[in-house]
Amino acid sequence: MASKEGRNMRDPLIQKSSRKNESLWMVYLSTFVAVCGSYVFGCGVGFSSPTQDAIREDLSLSLAEAMRLSSAICAAGWLAIYLAKGAEALDIGRLATGFGMGVFSYVVPVFISEIAPKNLRGALATLNQVMICGGASVSFIIGTFLTWRALALTGLVPCAILLFGLHLIPESPRWLAKTGHEKDFEVALQKLRGNDADISEEAAEIKEYIETLDRLPKVKFLDLFQRRYLRSVIIGVGLMVVQQFGGINGVAFYASNIFKSAGVSPSVGTITYAILQVVVTLLITQVIDRAGRKPLLLVAGSGLVLACMIIGLSFYLKLYIGSFSAGMGAVPWVIMSEIFPVNIKGIAGGFATLVNWFGAWSVSYTFNFLMSWSSYGTFLVYAAVNALGIVFVLKVVPETKGRTLEQIQAAING
Repeated sequence: MASKEGRNMRDPLIQKSSRKNESLWMVYLSTFVAVCGSYVFGCGVGFSSPTQDAIREDLSLSLAEAMRLSSAICAAGWLAIYLAKGAEALDIGRLATGFGMGVFSYVVPVFISEIAPKNLRGALATLNQVMICGGASVSFIIGTFLTWRALALTGLVPCAILLFGLHLIPESPRWLAKTGHEKDFEVALQKLRGNDADISEEAAEIKEYIETLDRLPKVKFLDLFQRRYLRSVIIGVGLMVVQQFGGINGVAFYASNIFKSAGVSPSVGTITYAILQVVVTLLITQVIDRAGRKPLLLVAGSGLVLACMIIGLSFYLKLYIGSFSAGMGAVPWVIMSEIFPVNIKGIAGGFATLVNWFGAWSVSYTFNFLMSWSSYGTFLVYAAVNALGIVFVLKVVPETKGRTLEQIQAAING
C-alpha cells in the first residue's frame, strides 16, 4: 500500500525545472551557503597535516540552529587555536571545530536534498563532498606557506560566509511544514520556486505527506529497528561502514608517511592527492544524476578493491583516491539524505553519522598498528571490506536517481 502511494505521489518539494515560471536561483544560493559548512569541515580535516610539527614546536607539546550554531562554534574553535598559548586552549579549539564538523557532516546533505529538484539533487548534494575536499586541499596547500596560527584564521572565512548567508536563504519547507509553521512554510517554498511560480498544488502535497507522517507514533531510537524502517537504516548505516572501514582515513591521515615510504616526496604527493580528490569529485557532480548512484558505487568499489591490492604491493595511492572520490566518498551521503522519512531523519541520520565517525576513528587509530603488522596485509583487509561493499551495493542498495524523495522512501520502507 505504502509503495503504491509512494509511486503515485509527486515530490512535494519539487516541480520540474522546465516549468515556465520556476526559478532555481534561490536553490543554488541556498546550496552555496549550506556547503560553506562543508568547506569548514574540510578546513578542519586539512588543518593538522601541514601544521602538526610547527604546533608541537611552538607550544612545546609532546608527541604523546544546527549550521549556525556549528559555524559559530567552529569560529570560536579557530579563534581558540589562533590564540592558543598551551595545549589546553589548542585542545578546546580542536574540540569545538570537531563538534561543528560532526553536525555539518549530517545537516548539509540533508538540507540540500530537501530543497533541490530531483533532477539536480544528486549533483547539488555531491557539492557537499566537493567543498569538504576543497577545504582540505586548500589547507594542505596553503599550510605549507602559512604559519599554523595564520592557517587557523583562514577557517573563519567560510564561517563568516555561512553565518551571513543563512540570513538570506529560507529554511527547509519540509521541516517548516512538519513543525507547524504554515505561513513560513509557504513563504520558503515560494522563495525556492520563484516569485511567479504557482505553489498551491505543491504546498498541498507537502501537507498531505506530513499529515501522513504525523499520524505515526513518535519515533525513539529502538524504533529504528522496526520492520518498516529497518531496510533504510541498514542501507544508510551499511554504506557508512563500507565507506570508512574500506580504509580511507588511514590513507588520508597518513598519506605523507605512505608517500615517504614509497620514495615519493611527501609534499608533492600530498598536494597531488588533494587536487585529485577535488577534480574527481567535481566530475562526479556532472554524472551522478545521469549515471545513477548505484553504478557509481559499484565502479568505485571495484576500483578500491584493485587499488588496495596495488597499494599493498607498491603504495600507489592515486588509483585509490580517484576510486574513492568517484563514488564511495560522496554517494553514501547523498543516499543517506534521501532514504530516511522525515519522522526518523534526525534519529536515523544521527545514528548513521555516528557510525561513520566511529569508523573514521577506528581506522585512523588502528592504521599504524596494522601497518606495523603487515603493509600488504593491511590493504588486503581493506580490499576485503570493499569487496563485501560491492556485494552489499548489488544486493541491498536501491537506485534513487530520478525518483522523488517520497517514492524512494515508500519503496524502501513500504
